[in-house]
Amino acid sequence: GLVRHYFMRRGSHQADLQVNLTPKEARSEQSHEIAKRVRLTLVPLAKRSGARLQVAEVPPGPPVLQTLVAEVYGPDESRRLDVATRVKAAFESTPGVTDVDWYVERSQPKDHLDVDQEKAAAAGLSAAAVASVVRLAGAGQAVGLLHDERAREDVPIVLRLPRQLRSSTDAVRAIRMGGPTPVAIGEVTRLSTSEEPRSIYHKNLRPVTYVTADVAGAAESPVYAILAMNKVLSKLQLSEGYEFEIYNARQPLDSNRYAMKWDGEWHITYEVFRDLGLAFAAVLLLIYILVVGWFQSFVTPLTIMTVIPISLVGILPAHALLGAFFTATSTIGFIAGAGIVVRNSIILVDFIELRLREGVALSQAVVDAGTVRFRPIALTAAAVIVGAGVILFDPIFQGLAISLMAGGIASLVLSPLTVPILYYLINERAATQTAPATAAAAAETAPGK
Repeated sequence: GLVRHYFMRRGSHQADLQVNLTPKEARSEQSHEIAKRVRLTLVPLAKRSGARLQVAEVPPGPPVLQTLVAEVYGPDESRRLDVATRVKAAFESTPGVTDVDWYVERSQPKDHLDVDQEKAAAAGLSAAAVASVVRLAGAGQAVGLLHDERAREDVPIVLRLPRQLRSSTDAVRAIRMGGPTPVAIGEVTRLSTSEEPRSIYHKNLRPVTYVTADVAGAAESPVYAILAMNKVLSKLQLSEGYEFEIYNARQPLDSNRYAMKWDGEWHITYEVFRDLGLAFAAVLLLIYILVVGWFQSFVTPLTIMTVIPISLVGILPAHALLGAFFTATSTIGFIAGAGIVVRNSIILVDFIELRLREGVALSQAVVDAGTVRFRPIALTAAAVIVGAGVILFDPIFQGLAISLMAGGIASLVLSPLTVPILYYLINERAATQTAPATAAAAAETAPGK
């Protein structure tokens, strides 16, 4: 409940119904498909009744308010609500965006029972005693425990009005209180009615209005929904005369201008891919430094690392073929696969240079490397494919498995061809220039010279 802030949704006008599914072995559909089908049936029923209904899945995901969260900022509350209404309309008109809601309550009447101090004193009652009885009528109060041998936990006995009477002011005012002079609550209180003020939300001390939604369409990544809604929101005209700015990574700096920031799972996705990109850049730099130290060359490491993007030739089509999205775990698999690709390239280049030191021609050395070292590369790829196949159908780590397996296959097919050819093209001129000098030196050292 803390993950999606369900503790903020506890009220007399809200309810939470949990449905437990049978084990996955006993049903033919995944839980996500069942949730999508149930949503199509229940949401229209809720709209006809004027209610808001959301279908949440457990586990619900990262600790955010909702998958899609638009934070609308601005100085004036009524004007901010007007802008948030237009943002909410953009949510509702975007295909694949469901469970649209916002953190704005409807206008609700509120009844006040003010204790008449003189009448209460005449009845021998205090204002605190009257307030406690009114609170008991609605919220209830535990007065004991039910002694049930079959109960696994304590079962409290709660005293309060029946459910159908809890929202009735007349039922509360009819409750009689004991004392020197028994009286009804309505006899010692005055009834007044007002409008319940809306909740005020702040983020980092700035007033904000939240608009939330989920995605459940053909493309269930929030990125595609945000890109579609940005096209609509960028055309939003403000009466103040300036452009409606949309932020992704930070809050607006000026709280006196109306603006919006994307939050929710998109913000988590943005930070994850940003950090993974920085980590991948650091990995490439570290690999380059280590290979330079091993081969004592600044060019050879570039030949070895050139094949790292080749794994994408297998990774991206594999995701499309299996209908999977390129997720954060897919990126982790790509980074891990980069180490495997570099290892295969090092094996090839090291074998080429070994053959060159034995006096073999460059053209023959690159051919030998691609044929002789193919077997260890194939064994490495086979081990990766078998190991990653265990998590291929896991809903969380499927992207990791696809990246490792498809990247390994692409490296197996292309690395033994690409690396020797690149090495030959880069070193062909140097080999041609050193060949006559080597032949002359061999002739001078020949017997009889």
